[in-house]
Amino acid sequence: MMALLRRVAWLRWPLAIALLIALALHEGVFAALSLIERTGPILLWLLPLHALPLLLDARAWQLLLRERVSLGTLWRIATVREAVGRLLPVLGIGGELIGIRLAMRHTNDLSVVSASVIVETLVTMAVQVMLALLGLVILCLHLDGAGSLPRVMAWGLAMSLPIVLCAFAVAQRGAPFHRLEGMARRWIGASHELVARLDGRRLDGELRALLGQPALCARAFAWQLAGYVLGAAEIYAGFGMLGHPVPIAGAIAIEALTQCVRNAVFILPAGLGVQEAAIVAVSALFGIDRETALSLALVRRAREFAWGGLALLLLRVAGARTAPRTAARSR
Repeated sequence: MMALLRRVAWLRWPLAIALLIALALHEGVFAALSLIERTGPILLWLLPLHALPLLLDARAWQLLLRERVSLGTLWRIATVREAVGRLLPVLGIGGELIGIRLAMRHTNDLSVVSASVIVETLVTMAVQVMLALLGLVILCLHLDGAGSLPRVMAWGLAMSLPIVLCAFAVAQRGAPFHRLEGMARRWIGASHELVARLDGRRLDGELRALLGQPALCARAFAWQLAGYVLGAAEIYAGFGMLGHPVPIAGAIAIEALTQCVRNAVFILPAGLGVQEAAIVAVSALFGIDRETALSLALVRRAREFAWGGLALLLLRVAGARTAPRTAARSR
């Protein structure tokens, strides 16, 4: 089963790359690259902007961890989580798993750390629904004759809402990880290291404890939502630098609906092709021509790879430093 999942994960890349190439050629990639060249190094200022949304996201996680880990540490882990989840063939959950592993170096309670990441993921699902709704409201309020795209997204949002509600209900009232522990014992054996460390009953209890604090979850929701909205600064500043400014509300709508589409098609690694198509399509509703929108999409993709590459390098360095200490303890 794991071998099949790994093959599927790797096969996603040729499909995503082919989609990106087809989109780039169809939308005029050479004109987009020419615009980027004319704009010049000022676009490099978009790189540090991404640090701020990640910081707010890390603050939401810190709240769910009951502030057991410093904000700076969680910010660094958040950069690695994003890089692993977006750039590596891990079917979307690798970022969360590596986040748990890295956080365990700073607080040695697997159930607490795992519960914080799971609840954070549930909160993220709720934030993405709210973000998509915000983007649709902006389109309806500020545009006339927006076409069929908002209606399609509204239907997609309506169909995804029951999934989010079911996920919260199962985590709050069910015992999913206690059942998962029993399945793991039958499938891979009670002696396996993963099974030996998994305490499903306690993890379910930690989940219920966190979800039973609506004020805490609401604060985490607010920090995450603020982070996503702040991500629109990249859209706003980028179009301004490219010489085609967009209103702040338009930048928020483009960011919100792009995130919505990208998360809906999570099977494609890094949202290759999908993210670019979403930016081009939604930007057109605000009067941005396709070449400019594709230019921003390519700049954003370059920023993602730059941030992701740096984060993965830091992960490798941290792993190299940890290995000698682990070996020394084992002796």
